[in-house]
Amino acid sequence: MALRTKSDMSAAPPSFAVNLVDVTKRFGTQVAVNNLSLQVPTGSIYGFIGPNGSGKTTTIRMILHIFLADSGTVEVLGRQGTRSANDDIGYLPEERGLYKKMTVRRMLLYYAALKGVSEKAAGPEVDRWLERMDLTPWGKKNVEALSKGMAQKVQFISAVLSKPKLLILDEPFSGLDPVNLEVLRSAILDVRKQGTTVIFSTHNMTTAEEMCDYIFMIYRGNKVLDGTLASIRATYGEDTIRLRVQGGRAALQGVEGVEVTRDFGQHLEIRNPGDPQALLQRIAAKARVELFEVTTPSLHDIFVRIARPETKEEANA
Repeated sequence: MALRTKSDMSAAPPSFAVNLVDVTKRFGTQVAVNNLSLQVPTGSIYGFIGPNGSGKTTTIRMILHIFLADSGTVEVLGRQGTRSANDDIGYLPEERGLYKKMTVRRMLLYYAALKGVSEKAAGPEVDRWLERMDLTPWGKKNVEALSKGMAQKVQFISAVLSKPKLLILDEPFSGLDPVNLEVLRSAILDVRKQGTTVIFSTHNMTTAEEMCDYIFMIYRGNKVLDGTLASIRATYGEDTIRLRVQGGRAALQGVEGVEVTRDFGQHLEIRNPGDPQALLQRIAAKARVELFEVTTPSLHDIFVRIARPETKEEANA
């Protein structure tokens, strides 16, 4: 491993692994990130969500100092305006980058060396991670022989070999089958247990709900959600109802106050800001009710409420 000075080892970690204050980034006339303030507590798992093109990756690249903010303050691991923290950051980019003609093990040792970890120190870690990811038989094969899922797991290993203080994963679960998704999810949780702060962006709302201590949503460059899942749900209230009626969705036509948000086949989710008991009576007057459950909205539902395509009237407004 890279050597740390005595002062590095004795210093207490900052309260926030990432602290962004009034950060703005433009590309020409396009504002990609607008006046963003964000604090990522040390040791947490922080989920970044948002539609494509909303500013997630731009924010991540400013944290990594790949992009420099046009204004505002970017502080990472207690350090501002410098790449000096980058040796303590592991990064898995959305655009995967592996050397296809190198063997898997040799390439991982090379990535470790870039982070200041000697081959002697990295070797056992490489072997441990290859075994953990069920990739030991592939260690001596060229990267080009790997499937997409295997290559993704190798790229993850390259990001964690140096035991970073901050691990940033841009769409880590994209394209993974359920088995490999579970392997990677478990590995991320284990890395967090070792004290690493984890930031990851995802379009998988279920995974974000299950894994994240905090969730941040950016939409059109602006922060629209930031907090724990419980606090976010509380903001949107208990206006979601899980419903199953004989006749399905068709049986609800003409019932006042029914807005179907999701159809799961076996049950519906509807939104009702009014009195649920009054709604139940109106539905029961038209169809046999088999399930009626008042609940908080899911993260998926909240995401869709914010980011659904606008009607022409809404766009003009």
